Amino acid sequence: MNKTKRKIFDTSMKLFADKGYDATSVEEITAVVGVAKGTLYYHFSSKEEIFNFLVEEGMKLLKNSIAIKIANKTSTLDKLKAIVLIQTKVLVKYNDLITIVLSQVWGNEPRNITCKKCVFEYLNLVEKIIQEGIEKGELKNVDTQMLASGIFGLTFSCSMYQLKTGKEIDIQRTYDEIISALFLGLENQ
Repeated sequence: MNKTKRKIFDTSMKLFADKGYDATSVEEITAVVGVAKGTLYYHFSSKEEIFNFLVEEGMKLLKNSIAIKIANKTSTLDKLKAIVLIQTKVLVKYNDLITIVLSQVWGNEPRNITCKKCVFEYLNLVEKIIQEGIEKGELKNVDTQMLASGIFGLTFSCSMYQLKTGKEIDIQRTYDEIISALFLGLENQ
């Protein structure tokens, strides 16, 4: 991604997260970036395309990070713990992206459908890992969709803690607390 496209990307993400999609105009994006509308339209055909690119690239980053982190893990529980750690790191590093995705996952507008599609694809990846753990006898027989959604929801809802308290999220503390709360009693013994 070239420098101008990156700046449009970063600026749009910040504005969408702070003000919301509807309250952010193309004019505002171009003003903050410091480019003409034509330059923005050279890189993106519309505000909707910018939004879709943000969400799809962000979720792709999350999925790729997970794939790399779990590649050498053999235990399902270790894979799930790695997922929680990556999700927590993504929450801290890309809080604006998570804010956008979570704020737009409800509804039936095209951008809501895009967010749902990306989140559901990600959840399917986690569900497969859980199912493999059940089949290998490493995990109790649980509702894979519920657990995958729970892992996603518990981790990313920690942004509410940051919003409420104004404190930065401590990755290790957050990870430890989620692991303790989520995985107690999940392992098949």
